[in-house]
Amino acid sequence: MPSPEPEMEIVHLLRAVTVELGLHSARFASRHGMHPTDVRALIALMDARRADEEMTAGRLGAALGLNSAGTTALVDRLERAGHVRRVRAEEDRRKVLIEVDERAVELGQAFFGPLIGRVVELVRGYDEREVAAIRGFLGEVREAAGEADRPAR
Repeated sequence: MPSPEPEMEIVHLLRAVTVELGLHSARFASRHGMHPTDVRALIALMDARRADEEMTAGRLGAALGLNSAGTTALVDRLERAGHVRRVRAEEDRRKVLIEVDERAVELGQAFFGPLIGRVVELVRGYDEREVAAIRGFLGEVREAAGEADRPAR
């Protein structure tokens, strides 16, 4: 059987990476008695914090594709576990924000830190142009994946 075209080889490698990262995340969830959606929620909350953006339950639910009831159950579950807290926004006390707790960040760092460190080490092996190409490619793949389920206009 002939070897796949280079483009398809990249597609297959990307799929394999996605599967491995999903399995790694599932092991974390299982080890800590969490649902995979809980892990996705914590990632979304940490991404929002890193971007200095507020996260409401509505925004979190939209990011995860959950309805209002599902989002409430998710946040309740994460709050009971000590992973998140609900806080009132300072500029509008009616608005309730969801924040990730430092204990959840530390828990994630303890598990994912070695993998993150290894990826950082790998990236440092590439020059500036190669890193820009990798960043561009991954950003475009992410965008394409986000568009895949949207109805055509």
